[in-house]
Amino acid sequence: QVQLVESGGGLVQPGGSLRLSCAASGVIFSFYAMGWYRQAPGKQRELVARISSGGNTNYAGSVKGRFTISRDNAKNTVYLQMNSLKPEDTAVYSCRLTGPGGVDFWGQGTQVTVSS
Repeated sequence: QVQLVESGGGLVQPGGSLRLSCAASGVIFSFYAMGWYRQAPGKQRELVARISSGGNTNYAGSVKGRFTISRDNAKNTVYLQMNSLKPEDTAVYSCRLTGPGGVDFWGQGTQVTVSS
């Protein structure tokens, strides 16, 4: 059974940093693409960043230059380093694993709140 468990969320002041982690189990992690998504209250869920199985990355325009996605296949973990956080980054952040054949799993999400 595939499980994705996020951690690292919390309350941070504007301009601060957080690092989110998403640990996967029950799957050959290196085979799959991983993504970080977020959903703010009253808004649709949006893609924040994605990393392919080969390590290629892409970012939403609103976070480019501030956020970095990375993966450690030895630890079955994907990370999202978030710097220069803004109040508009406040959301529930979830990780997603996708692959061929309709493979599609989500984590439960972790709250990130940026506020003074």
